[in-house]
Amino acid sequence: MSPAGRRLFFAVDPPEDARADLAVTVAGLGDLPGAPRWTAPDRWHLTLLFLGAVPSERVPSLVSAATRAVEGTSSMTLRLAGGGRFGSVRRPQVAWAGLDGDVDPLVALAARLADAARGLRLPVEDRPFRPHLTLGRWRPRQPADGTLTDRLAAYRGPVWPVTEVRLWESHLGATPTYDLVAAWRLGKQA
Repeated sequence: MSPAGRRLFFAVDPPEDARADLAVTVAGLGDLPGAPRWTAPDRWHLTLLFLGAVPSERVPSLVSAATRAVEGTSSMTLRLAGGGRFGSVRRPQVAWAGLDGDVDPLVALAARLADAARGLRLPVEDRPFRPHLTLGRWRPRQPADGTLTDRLAAYRGPVWPVTEVRLWESHLGATPTYDLVAAWRLGKQA
């Protein structure tokens, strides 16, 4: 744990087959000039809320508040679909894959988790939640081709059920690692 607190985020994790399917498509972009620094598929999460440094003594209250926020949420069906970037074509920052399916309930869940964190006076970003899966990041001051993600426009991955929300702690380093803090089952599967 860092002196500032535990780096926490809420996420939905695509299953292995969904990540593997997208990884095949992304691999075709991997070595192209101006490509971002790609994130390994085993580290792909659909982040619902990034909290940054949370003091350890506040984690139990966060888990309790999240339990109430997730309670009663039905399972959802999603698929990774399309792609894009944050930043401009000339100065792209983040390459991402989009979503199809029960996106509105996912956005509503992210809002409830943000409200729960705000209720504990934890800092929450003020910008709207844009559901996406981060695929990679372009390095500042390096050649960048922001049009690469346009090649994902027609991508449609396998459909998968979302049955769990997880609270992860991330540890920075050459290869970031993640520890599961808590998990909540969503409603009955269809």
